[in-house]
Amino acid sequence: MREGRKGSGNQFITLDGKKRLATVNLVPSSTVYGERLIIIDGIEYRTWDPFRSKLAAGVLKGLRNFPFVEGVSVLYLGVSTGTTASHLSDIVGEEGVIYGVEFAHRVMREFVDRVAKNRINVIPIVEDARRPERYFHLIGKVDVVYCDIAQADQTEIAMSNCRKHLNRGGYLILVVKARSIDVTRTPKQLFRKERQKLKKNDFEVEQMVELDPFDRDHAMISARWRNKEDH
Repeated sequence: MREGRKGSGNQFITLDGKKRLATVNLVPSSTVYGERLIIIDGIEYRTWDPFRSKLAAGVLKGLRNFPFVEGVSVLYLGVSTGTTASHLSDIVGEEGVIYGVEFAHRVMREFVDRVAKNRINVIPIVEDARRPERYFHLIGKVDVVYCDIAQADQTEIAMSNCRKHLNRGGYLILVVKARSIDVTRTPKQLFRKERQKLKKNDFEVEQMVELDPFDRDHAMISARWRNKEDH
């Protein structure tokens, strides 16, 4: 994980004698999901709970390839109520943008109320992630696709969005939810299967980490999209 520079980014802080993951709060004095606010040397941090955010869990489990930096654009598939998206908003800063796609209207209303209405770099999109062409006119190309969708075809959905929206050489961060794909096979078998799908479709898989004990039967894959122009 990169070192957070003063005033932005993600880094570890010491809280109650322990190292905790945190992000510099883009909206001072504001919380999203009851996280603690800590001021160190005049900078306000939001603690980042790995039991509430799979991306935080991935970082703590050793995710080395962390493409979320200040100024990047992110397409977030399955943004839900916005816990992780809010921390990404902190990280990418005012020069970056988070496009949050969510199909469930009730969940989207909560996302807008908790996150989007208070953060100028968060754009909510009520759409079906299976139809990436429907929101291309809203976002164009992005630097990173982050996919956290509980569907059997979650990898295929992620790849179709990458083909439509991801810049050449951009990154896919895919959360693999084994029990959403096939309950009859072991999670490790499914993790390998989904990783192979990416490799066969012009993705260079750089790392995979399992998210236990924070999220059982989940893994996170970091992959770079080479697309055909790279061959």
